[in-house]
Amino acid sequence: MVFMTTFLIPVLSLITMKLTGNIATFHLKSREERVFPFSMVSLFYVMSSYLFYLKFEIEPVFTLSLVSISICVILLTSISFFWKVSAHMTGISGFLAIIFVLAIKNPSVNLIYIMLPLIMISGIIASSRLYQNAHNPMEIMGGFILGFSVCFGAFYLYL
Repeated sequence: MVFMTTFLIPVLSLITMKLTGNIATFHLKSREERVFPFSMVSLFYVMSSYLFYLKFEIEPVFTLSLVSISICVILLTSISFFWKVSAHMTGISGFLAIIFVLAIKNPSVNLIYIMLPLIMISGIIASSRLYQNAHNPMEIMGGFILGFSVCFGAFYLYL
């Protein structure tokens, strides 16, 4: 269900947008071109969060993850009206923030072996986005701050 609503349907939507000419490429290079696809992805994430929160009985941490990701995508979409920030950095920094909060809240569990590779992966992603000229350093930093602050705040407050 999660795979279908947060990956498969958004990918099929992007393919449809490309075939109908709503987007020029899958790279979504301009901020204007990102608004419609990100709006659709926001809708799918909100629907998924709603379904998992109200309709299914699942682990609350999983629902919290979906809600915080939905907030990130909605904010990313809203910011795209004015500025282009890195969605890749938003995603990886959100995941890093979740692991960071879990490490703070559960000091008996050693999560350093997960955090260190995640920090390296986020550096690799940031470097690759810069190398490909997909973003400038401020857009990378903006995406990192967005994902980290939303997910850290959500998990720190509700765990």
